[in-house]
Amino acid sequence: MASSPISKKQKKKRSKDSLSDLKTLGHQLLSSRAHINNLPLLLTFISPTSPPAHVLESLLSLQSFFTPLLRELSAVSSSKTPSKTRVEDPELIYRTWLRSKFDEFVRLLIDVAVSEEAEEALKEVVLDTIMEFVKLGSGGSFNSSIYHRMLHSIVHSSAPVEYISDLLASKYLKYIDVRYFSYIFLEKFAKSLEAKEISDNKAISSEVDAGSHSSERVELFIHKIHYIISRIPPVEGVDGKTSLEMWSESELPSKQVKPKELSEPSKTEDKQLKSEKSNSNALPAATIAKKMKLKFTKAWLAFLRLPLPVNVYKEVLATLHQAVIPHLSNPVMLSDFLTRSYDIDGVVSVMALSSLFILITQHGLEYPNFYEKLYALLVPSIFMAKHRAKFFQLLDSCLKSPLLPAYLAAAFAKKLSRLALTVPPSGSLVIIALIHNLLRRHPSISCLVHQECGGEIVSDDRKSEKTVDGADDSGTGTRTSSSKPGVEHFNNEESNPMKCHAMRSSLWEIDTLRHHYCPPVSRFVSSLEEDLTVRAKTTEINIKDFCSGSYATIFGEEIRRRVKQVPLAFYKATPASLFSESDFPGWTFKLEESKDFDTEAAEKINFPEENGHISAKRQRVDCP
Repeated sequence: MASSPISKKQKKKRSKDSLSDLKTLGHQLLSSRAHINNLPLLLTFISPTSPPAHVLESLLSLQSFFTPLLRELSAVSSSKTPSKTRVEDPELIYRTWLRSKFDEFVRLLIDVAVSEEAEEALKEVVLDTIMEFVKLGSGGSFNSSIYHRMLHSIVHSSAPVEYISDLLASKYLKYIDVRYFSYIFLEKFAKSLEAKEISDNKAISSEVDAGSHSSERVELFIHKIHYIISRIPPVEGVDGKTSLEMWSESELPSKQVKPKELSEPSKTEDKQLKSEKSNSNALPAATIAKKMKLKFTKAWLAFLRLPLPVNVYKEVLATLHQAVIPHLSNPVMLSDFLTRSYDIDGVVSVMALSSLFILITQHGLEYPNFYEKLYALLVPSIFMAKHRAKFFQLLDSCLKSPLLPAYLAAAFAKKLSRLALTVPPSGSLVIIALIHNLLRRHPSISCLVHQECGGEIVSDDRKSEKTVDGADDSGTGTRTSSSKPGVEHFNNEESNPMKCHAMRSSLWEIDTLRHHYCPPVSRFVSSLEEDLTVRAKTTEINIKDFCSGSYATIFGEEIRRRVKQVPLAFYKATPASLFSESDFPGWTFKLEESKDFDTEAAEKINFPEENGHISAKRQRVDCP
């Protein structure tokens, strides 16, 4: 036990000695070229497993050494000098060797940045160093090669990289050139994953296990791409102004990215951009915004073509109408993705409705089966969904058009009224508000308020059709069934609103809500009747005030209400039993009086037996 403190002191001393040695090596490297062999030694300490102090000391020395040489090293990488000249020129050989060591240094820094073992404080310093090389590593302009390597390592890393991604988003994605290249590289990654997924699906038939493992890796990469692309701010901020702050000193580059590797503008576009440069050596704001919108659109379209996992799918649909559609060069390009999402049943259809509604109302998208699909979404579970508030607001907006056919408005009104019988009280309040607005906007369906028997509203030239429909509804094949009182002609199971016969029914379900157990619902139904009688003095109801309701909100509102009269249970005489004989005719709740009724007396009670079994009817005993 006594040797343990000594070993700790020895380790601490060795650590101090090695740290002082690192400082000496770095000082010698910066002082003279004669100590250039210290460079490979310092590189060995840049590792996720090395102590953070050693990594930091080596990093500072190597960064101070390479930063003044970046312009020369960038010239070496792009030099077209013949190989014979390179062999004969010692200086060129030396610079080529330095270039290889610089590339190794960048690779080691990226490994530390995406490592799960490195500390967060060290990762931040490493990221700043990498981005400094990105800023200056290409002769003073943006070095897309280093940034591509870093972003590729972040996306394709098997370890969690949320911290480094958040750092990148908070500190550097505010610069427009960093965003520009981020869109380019993310588009490239998405396309490569799409091609990889197609090739893996072909190989699954022969290697099922390998295919499933590869599919999991693809899902992990998709998560990381979405994590980064969703955190890139748009070019136009909330105030509508375009932020043109650059990370590098030059304008948006066009030539240093190879066209074969990345989707860059063509030569003709480059000439146009050069002609549009201003005297301050910067592109006009309109040109930058146009270029950024193009890259933004390509990156998001490539990402949405991937096989998105369910959780990513829902996150994308939840923010697509606000974070993506307003910044696309042509939002109609999302029509295929949104229509496929809208055709999926459940919450995915509800979440796709917001974006699809924007394309229909603002960008001229035609979707013939829109209302039929919207009608199919009206199920009881929608009133408990997470995004029900937005759905009800969009539903009210979709039914606002005065050109809506009467049969369609009646079908939605009748479907909603039928749902009022099964949904929670908060859902009943939303339904009453929606039906109130439908009746105000479409006077042609006012007959649904009180219609005693079907068929009376149908014109004379359709009496024969009415008779056939009545026969189909009743199943008897007789004409009297269509005019028989009490027959419900509305088919709640019909998915097509044109064939549900809503115009031949009435809103009797709303009338049943007069006696609802929840007071706000019964009060709201009474106000609906008054609003319909004095329609000129009332306005439409704002659905937003009701669509977020729940049991908690209703309970809170009832507590805050000031009630003038409170019903009390009052008895002139103390009741002798819980129930009176008039409540249950033929039953008796009295027993012969006994002074002391205890457990022994209860055991002496003889209950009549029927067929050898004790009778299920037992007399009620009144306790004094």
